[in-house]
Amino acid sequence: MSTASKRILSVLPLLLLLPAALLAQGLPTSQPKYLRVIREDVKLGRNADHAKFEAGWPAAFERAQSPDYYIALESMNNNEAWYVIPAASHAAMAEVQAREQDPAIAPELARLSRGDAEFVNSVRSIELRAKPELSFGAYPDIATQRFWQITIFRIRPGFEDAFAAAAKSYGAASIRAGSKSGFRVYEVIAGMPEPTYFVFSTTSSFGEFDRMMADGEATMKAMGADDEPIGRKYNEGLINSETLRFRLSPEMSYVPKETRATDPAFWMPKKP
Repeated sequence: MSTASKRILSVLPLLLLLPAALLAQGLPTSQPKYLRVIREDVKLGRNADHAKFEAGWPAAFERAQSPDYYIALESMNNNEAWYVIPAASHAAMAEVQAREQDPAIAPELARLSRGDAEFVNSVRSIELRAKPELSFGAYPDIATQRFWQITIFRIRPGFEDAFAAAAKSYGAASIRAGSKSGFRVYEVIAGMPEPTYFVFSTTSSFGEFDRMMADGEATMKAMGADDEPIGRKYNEGLINSETLRFRLSPEMSYVPKETRATDPAFWMPKKP
């Protein structure tokens, strides 16, 4: 898929998916029912140039007073940029797609789409559906989260129940261990082989990953004999897992003015 197609059909606000009523209130305060994750493979050595050009998108949306917000993430493990876009339903996605035709912004979006191809090798759009029954902990204040950890679990077909049982078992053990590290589980519904699950965790500082790892170790120790058969079935169905870490990019994200005002030094740093 070309960069232009990605932007027009499936990417950032106005192009696709957030419900205006929800987004008018700011960033989500509870686990969104759907997420779209746009993965851009940035050309080697072009990260800074890409980030600078990508800032044109939130600038365009703000000029158009778009209510459709998203978070941009820069990978700390590879040369990727991810855009995380929440949605309440497919109907809400369709409403936002319709707004892409607004003549007040369409020409600028087309210009940005063409220009983005200079910095990106490829793009993948992945649609996810929330699994709140498998998630754990309170939903964080997204505006204060600076680092994200995303683990992708690829499962053999027919082992979806084994993954669900393992997630619930882990959540119960987290309670017994007194874990403070929450996570949100999503299943892939389009854009990748299925069944695949994404698990999102966030922190307000990179150092908090120490606490997250300690909580994980304590949770594993809190598992008992009843968890062993669940774990064996899960391991039988697991193809592989991959953990990636990201830093939030304020310049590539589009968030409400109220969010930026809470921490101007981060969201609106002075340019040299």
